[in-house]
Amino acid sequence: MNKQLLLEAKQVSISFPMPNHSAILVVDEINFSLREGELVAILGSSGSGKSSFLRCLSGLITPSKGSVFYREKPLSGANPNVSMVFQSAALFPWLNVLDNVSVGLKAKGVSPNEIEKRALSGIDLVGLDGFETAYPKELSGGMRQRVGFARALVVEPEILFLDEPFSGLDILTAENLRTDLLDLWIEKKIPTKAMVLVTHSIEEAILLADRIIIFSKNPGRIKEEIINTIPHYRDREDPAFLTLSDYIYSLMMGKKISKTGRPMKMEQKMLVPIVGEESLSGFVEYIYELEEKADIYKVAQDLQMDIDRIQPLIETGEWIGLLETKEGDIFTTQVGKNFAEADVLEKKDIYRGLILEKVPFISKMIQMINDQPSKRIDYNELFEMLMEQFSEERAEEQLDAAIDIGRYAELFGYDESKKEFFIEQPET
Repeated sequence: MNKQLLLEAKQVSISFPMPNHSAILVVDEINFSLREGELVAILGSSGSGKSSFLRCLSGLITPSKGSVFYREKPLSGANPNVSMVFQSAALFPWLNVLDNVSVGLKAKGVSPNEIEKRALSGIDLVGLDGFETAYPKELSGGMRQRVGFARALVVEPEILFLDEPFSGLDILTAENLRTDLLDLWIEKKIPTKAMVLVTHSIEEAILLADRIIIFSKNPGRIKEEIINTIPHYRDREDPAFLTLSDYIYSLMMGKKISKTGRPMKMEQKMLVPIVGEESLSGFVEYIYELEEKADIYKVAQDLQMDIDRIQPLIETGEWIGLLETKEGDIFTTQVGKNFAEADVLEKKDIYRGLILEKVPFISKMIQMINDQPSKRIDYNELFEMLMEQFSEERAEEQLDAAIDIGRYAELFGYDESKKEFFIEQPET
């Protein structure tokens, strides 16, 4: 027998207006459902629209297209049956712990006696008994986040939304709080009927969720949905855990194996690699020193990198031909090995050649500069060209990266005072 359907999104798209009167599509035609007893993770890198989608599910954002339903009725405005925990607890600094936890109850019009009873119970539930009169400045980051959890739980929400609530904490604190939340859920110590976790941590998604929805980015779309059948409590060293980690890393790196047995290559969205040469060089050398193909999940663990940090390094390394990935493993190409073994000047020569060969936009920039009699081109001309395809933030990000690439590879320079790209002309 199917459990009660709580929440459903049908063909939901979210767009935000841009200063140039266009709109940027953040989420594109997503279908989603949430039933009683589910803990679902929405997994994706930065820019995949997962937080915007979560806010849309809660009623805080109205979809540009499509509809959200709560218990099969159209949702209009904020859903009173949903509580949300954010990355930052966002506590009121002038209120003590008890009063911070009581805020939601007061907004719901609960009687004063009931407010105190439920707030004290919530504080005890998250392990903060004894800190009722403490103020946020007296608490550690983990304790402040526990207050945020207590504030969300005391209103007894039917659905709990978690928007990267552990990402701002140190590793040990995050692990402790994550485990405590899982205990409350598994042992049914909270009345919450379903939870949705937004995260960019593959490990966190596997540890907590029974269903993992993977978002692609620019715009956010559902790339794949995975049922996690590993029983709680999950062991990171369990072969099933490692296998699932490898599969998800492969999928998010764009290397999922298709039914034909061929890798499905990820579409390259950016026109300029945004990873600096120094970071890329260090990463390539690290992979090279492992002397054989390395498990991406293990590399991420060893370097303490989440998907947002390791994915751009791998994508850039693959893009320009220094790295390859296959079925969750990463290794250096022959060019990558040559690069890792080279001295500083040889590295620069290899990098320059790869950029000219693999990144057409940089070659186009050089041509545009050379086409000018002054051998100079205004920053804004290139910026406007990028704005035809990207948001302002993405356009700036790529031009800033182009400046670093041009300078390091000695392909062109940049005059900050005049905001111009230029190519040095030989003295006559």
